[in-house]
Amino acid sequence: MPKHEDAEGLATILLARFGSFAGTLAATDQALRAIAGIGPHLLSAIRVMQEAALRLHRAALEGCEVLSDRQRLYGYLSAVLAREVIEQFRILFLGPDDRLIADEAQARGTVNHTPVYPREVVRRALELEATSLILVHNHPSGDPTPSPDDVAMTRQVSSAAAVLGLTVRDHIIVGNGQWLSFAEKGLL
Repeated sequence: MPKHEDAEGLATILLARFGSFAGTLAATDQALRAIAGIGPHLLSAIRVMQEAALRLHRAALEGCEVLSDRQRLYGYLSAVLAREVIEQFRILFLGPDDRLIADEAQARGTVNHTPVYPREVVRRALELEATSLILVHNHPSGDPTPSPDDVAMTRQVSSAAAVLGLTVRDHIIVGNGQWLSFAEKGLL
C-alpha cells in the first residue's frame, strides 16, 4: 500500500464500491486498479485471498457426499460463480460414493449464453471415471430462473450421459445470492 494510505480507509472504499468482501474478491482486475491505492502488490494479495477462499470452500466439499449438504454446495458455487459477469458452465464430476472427483469449467460464454456440447461433457466424465454429474452455470443477471434453452440443454446432456451409464444428478443455476436446482424443482 502507498505510505499515505491506511488499510481501514482503503477497506471502507472497497466495501463501498463492491458491496462486500466477497464482491471485492470477485471484482475484476480492471475495476480494482481503478481504485486509488490499489497497485500491483495489493492486487496480487487480493487474488491470493480469492484463491484461498475458493480452496477453503472446495475442501469442505471434498470429504463428504456433495449433495448431502446443499447449503455447503451452494456456498461453494456462489463463491465460484455468483459475481461472474460472463456466463460460465461448470461440471462437478462425482464418483460412485457421490464424492467430488473434480470441478471443472467446461465453457465460458457471453453475458447470457454459453455453448455446451453434450459429447464433450460425457467424454470428460468418462476420462475421470465419474459415475454422475452435477451441471452448474451462472446467470450474470442474478436471476436463476432457467431459460427454455437451459432446460433443453439439460435434457440433451442427460440423454447423452444415460447412454453411457452416467447420471446427471442436478443442474444448478447460480444467481447473485440465489440458486435454482433442477432436481429440487422437478425439472430433471
